[in-house]
Amino acid sequence: MIRLERHREGVVLPVRATAGARRAGIGGEHGGALKVSVTQPAEKGKANKAIQAALCNLFGVRSDRVELLSGASSRQKRFLIRGASPEEVRALLEQFLA
Repeated sequence: MIRLERHREGVVLPVRATAGARRAGIGGEHGGALKVSVTQPAEKGKANKAIQAALCNLFGVRSDRVELLSGASSRQKRFLIRGASPEEVRALLEQFLA
């Protein structure tokens, strides 16, 4: 199960990132985090921007509503989804991953 955290501005979503993958995609859960693979390399923030774009697409929000909180140079990242509740995020994730 993906461990979502309440935040005063929305929800914190843990992400397990894979940069430089052959195929980009969102693929399930790993250790309580959402697995996200991107084809961009992990250099100069390219992969982080691609992950942010993937999350924006998944949740149907603008890029200013998704912010990287921690893990800029790590595979373990935490993204803030502004204006969302844990229940809304969990429902969208369950629907997407089903």
